[in-house]
Amino acid sequence: MTELDDLKLKVLELLKEDARRTPTLLATLLGVDEQDVCKSIKELEDQHVIVKYAAVVNWDKVDDEKVTALIEVQITPERGRGFEGIAERIYLYPQVKSVYLMSGAYDLLVEVEGRNLREVANFVSEKLSPIDSVLSTKTNFTLKKYKQDGIIFEDHQEDNRLMISP
Repeated sequence: MTELDDLKLKVLELLKEDARRTPTLLATLLGVDEQDVCKSIKELEDQHVIVKYAAVVNWDKVDDEKVTALIEVQITPERGRGFEGIAERIYLYPQVKSVYLMSGAYDLLVEVEGRNLREVANFVSEKLSPIDSVLSTKTNFTLKKYKQDGIIFEDHQEDNRLMISP
């Protein structure tokens, strides 16, 4: 794990809020030299702390019918590799968007995306379940996404009720 200085942490926080911020703007917001910001960003990219710059898309607003499922997977860890080998085998499938090692009732949480329910179901039955170390799966289909990465997707009304005190 990489230990980061204060400037790099602040740069990361600002880029997480809006990855389109320029080094000039970041330097102004942080009150530092633009070259220091550029150097920090380059080092963060080289260390794979910054992996990718991506847009957060509200797919419900786009006429693109996709189905997302969160699949709870119970597995038997492999001798010598634990969960790593199985997780790698799963995350290499193009349908898989995310894989998390979890504590609790299941071991891995796998986020899968497909064109329709049948495509996701086929992935589970033909690709995921047959893996030797997979003991069981439980598929949960996402009906609506309200918030992702701290971003609320729907316009919401402010609560304008008056505070009542005893």
